[in-house]
Amino acid sequence: MRRQRSTIRDVARRAGVSATTVSHTFSGNGVVNPATQARVRAAATELGYHPDVVASGLRRSRLGVIGLVLRPAVGAEPQQIQDVDYFPRFAGAAALTSLAHGYALMLVADPTVAHAPATAWACDGIIVTDPVEHDPLIAAMRAGGMPYTLVGVDAADPGDPHVVDIATALITDRVLDHLGERGARRVALVVGTDPIEWNTATERRYRERVPADAQIVLRVPERVEPHEGAAAADALLALPTPPDGVYCMTSDHARALVDRLVARGVRVPEDVRVVCGSDADRLRATAPTITAVDLQPQALGRQAAAALLRRLEPELALEVPLPEHGTLNVRASTGG
Repeated sequence: MRRQRSTIRDVARRAGVSATTVSHTFSGNGVVNPATQARVRAAATELGYHPDVVASGLRRSRLGVIGLVLRPAVGAEPQQIQDVDYFPRFAGAAALTSLAHGYALMLVADPTVAHAPATAWACDGIIVTDPVEHDPLIAAMRAGGMPYTLVGVDAADPGDPHVVDIATALITDRVLDHLGERGARRVALVVGTDPIEWNTATERRYRERVPADAQIVLRVPERVEPHEGAAAADALLALPTPPDGVYCMTSDHARALVDRLVARGVRVPEDVRVVCGSDADRLRATAPTITAVDLQPQALGRQAAAALLRRLEPELALEVPLPEHGTLNVRASTGG
């Protein structure tokens, strides 16, 4: 049989105070001396009482929760998200920044996706990583007045002021410069197909930098089997003049690509230098190890949380360090 939940009046009787004093102890309203607060909290612990945070949030028009929508997580297996450094590091930094200012961070499903729970709409604000072009979630948040922060732009609306810059063009420049410094003269780009800034802006900058007659672009969907990276390696080697440098955006594809190059007798980095666009455990555990971009997920997580907190609490003076965009973890695949 389920035990009946204790009430605020039960706590007041146990602590020998009024129900108003109990309410003020947990809400922070009014003035309750520290000794009385300690007695009230001890009584609440003994009785298993806790405030109704949902009701309290409704009264204050704020629940104290920030939602996080990881756009690439839609359709992905949890292991795919965990294996990439970016997502857990981003979420951890955003959560700690939020917690330091009285908010919890909760990973939520995109509520505009069919059959997804509507949990996100209960949050005080939402952080969205990698919004897609013409993003329906952004449109819904604007229509409903939901405060939000985007990490990366919606390519259809580059003027949105609520965006944390992910510096895709700068990162692409750093990668191409690094490959050039390591001797690559014919660089191929293996890029994903999701309509997000990370893909579209990378390809745009690549085409701005590389002469038209030397451009080699392969598009490989992100959520396919890793062997697609091996197929990309075969396609590159089948060219009349194969590349001597590859910028491969995702870690699954980069590792499979390097494994296939090595299996076919291509020396990495002597014959082909390879850089991955996002670091992950698998890139440090392969042979040769693979040079990768440090996307600065912790700094971006802090920035995103701080930006949203400033929208929720305009009086909040909150500054966080800027990311060091374009940092490369140089490893064996480029001669590191």
